[in-house]
Amino acid sequence: MSPTATESIAAPRINDIAPDFTAETTKGPIHFHDWIGNGWAVLFSHPKDFTPVCTTELGTMAGLEPEFAKRNAKIIGLSVDPVSSHGKWAADIEEVQGHKVNYPMIGDPDLKVAKLYNMLPAESGATSEGRTPADNATVRTVFVIGPDKKIKMMLSYPMSTGRNFDEILRVIDSLQLTAKHQVSTPANWKQGGDVIVPAALSNEDVQKKYGEFKAFKPYLRTVKQPK
Repeated sequence: MSPTATESIAAPRINDIAPDFTAETTKGPIHFHDWIGNGWAVLFSHPKDFTPVCTTELGTMAGLEPEFAKRNAKIIGLSVDPVSSHGKWAADIEEVQGHKVNYPMIGDPDLKVAKLYNMLPAESGATSEGRTPADNATVRTVFVIGPDKKIKMMLSYPMSTGRNFDEILRVIDSLQLTAKHQVSTPANWKQGGDVIVPAALSNEDVQKKYGEFKAFKPYLRTVKQPK
């Protein structure tokens, strides 16, 4: 059920079910949860079509789409403009960035999805017409959503700073690894790096479950990344 302009929408949080919606995209209409299916999804939003930083971002994501596919992750863009505008923008993106945008781009001219995800306040009106990128500056968020349809990560950027999508791949690697092996990843972790084991486990249990470990503190022990 779509919110009205006067309803207050709670901001989605980590581990909340990602708000579901239906929308038109450059690949046809979608029902978001059905579109996600049994895999992972990355929803990344933009304040306006034909904006410079976002042009580089969508092109970068087009180039990285095979890397996301390797991780069973779909990607989908959103901009508060009609789908017809997205199609024209996609041609510019391919020309400038050298990558064809094959993933869907959501049209959100009535701002419903942006409001549903609390990227715009209810009083923002009901149309993207006449709105500038500055009006929509808060529509600059990445949501990583798991197969259980829960939000696993949110990351917001200012308009002047292009997003680091290699970091999104790193986060997905961490999320998938930690879910499978019940470990955590330390700061700046990359594939192949040591991981942190649960603090609640005894040293004996850590040894049995993970093998050799390093103990820096009773609550901080690391092991080689599980295969």
